[in-house]
Amino acid sequence: MARRDDVDPGPPIKLGPCSNGEFVPGPPAPAAREAMRLAQVRAAGLARAAGLSRRRFLLSSMGAAAGLLFVDACSKAQRRATNQPPPSGRFAVPSEAASDAAAASDALGGREAIIDVQTHLLDYELAPDGPDFWSGFPQKDCGEADPRRCFGVDHWMEELFLRSDTSMVVLSAIPVVADADPLSIDVMERARAVAARLCGDGRVLLQGHAVPNVGRLDAALDAMRELHASHPISAWKVYTHAPGPGWSFTDATGDAFLATVEEIAAAGGTRIVSVHKGFASGAAAASPADIGPAAAAHPDLRFVVYHSGFEPGNREGPYDEHGKGVDRLVRSLRDAGIGAGANVYAELGSTWRAVMGDPDQAGHVLGKLLAAVGPDNVLWGTDSIWYGSPQDQIQAFRAFELTAAAQEQYGYPPIDGGVKQRILGANAARLYGIDLATIQTTACRFSSEDLEVARQETALGNWTYGPVSAAAVASTFRRDHPWIAAH
Repeated sequence: MARRDDVDPGPPIKLGPCSNGEFVPGPPAPAAREAMRLAQVRAAGLARAAGLSRRRFLLSSMGAAAGLLFVDACSKAQRRATNQPPPSGRFAVPSEAASDAAAASDALGGREAIIDVQTHLLDYELAPDGPDFWSGFPQKDCGEADPRRCFGVDHWMEELFLRSDTSMVVLSAIPVVADADPLSIDVMERARAVAARLCGDGRVLLQGHAVPNVGRLDAALDAMRELHASHPISAWKVYTHAPGPGWSFTDATGDAFLATVEEIAAAGGTRIVSVHKGFASGAAAASPADIGPAAAAHPDLRFVVYHSGFEPGNREGPYDEHGKGVDRLVRSLRDAGIGAGANVYAELGSTWRAVMGDPDQAGHVLGKLLAAVGPDNVLWGTDSIWYGSPQDQIQAFRAFELTAAAQEQYGYPPIDGGVKQRILGANAARLYGIDLATIQTTACRFSSEDLEVARQETALGNWTYGPVSAAAVASTFRRDHPWIAAH
């Protein structure tokens, strides 16, 4: 696919509606919508000041800095106009970063190891009869004749390891129970081999998909034992609301599943359970209410709560004991006596992307999670490849701060450079037993200068891959995600 400097690549911070397929995406917040408009309108003038074409500017770190400056300014202006207090968070980006490459690199760059604990791909070469998730996605022009290849190993590698600063990833299972699974364990192994060939060994960790609620329970548990015996499973992935009947960590199915995890762990297997909680169109079984009791009853296990209980459509504010969304997770932990630094980890996949265009919501989400589980137990995840390159998410997170007023009023801990470094990679390294020095010195660790040039010259734009409308979500996922139809 040819690159042309007059082709608009889209806004540098991708705040438009997009879904991972498990929820109906809402419109961006008014401030985010205005910020994206300003980024596009003012791009030509800023590009001239930076000595770049408009396209290259929008693909550059300077373009991302401009986008975040607009988000910050528009958010503050909107809250003033509606007589609301200032937002609880802000993007600390100097104005010169929008036209000076060095200032942009200082504000948004970094050399920390970034471990993304929730990534996905779809390999239709190994699973040609797999569910056509791609059919409702807007991404049809990634340079492939077959649009399904847009979600394959090659593009997943490009979006994660070339177009972002990601150092290492976990491949996370999706709720498909069929022989034709485009993210089966064999697909994961193939992706792991490709990454090892290009970047060195150890770049990709694999999850084992456990489905104790589908078919005979004893057969499902035996399948877990077989996976452990035949593959390097780093964590177990479960959906308590899908694809079969809903279940809980505190019912008979959950007891049997967790007992099997403990049994396998005693034999040298992983103690990590990654569970989808939130982003479930209101499905009751996706509530994180069972996390606290399960963590208290199984102190030797490690529970990674994907999405941290966040639900689109629920506006996040200060903790409310009757609140929804993230408040449900905080409440479950408090009621069970699970404090900061215990055996529960809050993961940010899709959640950070959903709130980063609204600094007030973003501040409350991060503040509540840091206070509840502690700065050593918040994990970086992006749910990519659905949102395209996660680089804009990384840049936004690096620049984000909690205001002093929010810290004082709500008791939120600060999000300084050390905390960000832990969230972006060090926490996951400790959880998974990863030597950070190893992944910072292997072949995929390109120089920041080379990456900046490559990102500006790519034929790809600032694209998302997931569905952007209710109709697209329904047409793509209703068959394989029945809870969407039910809710």
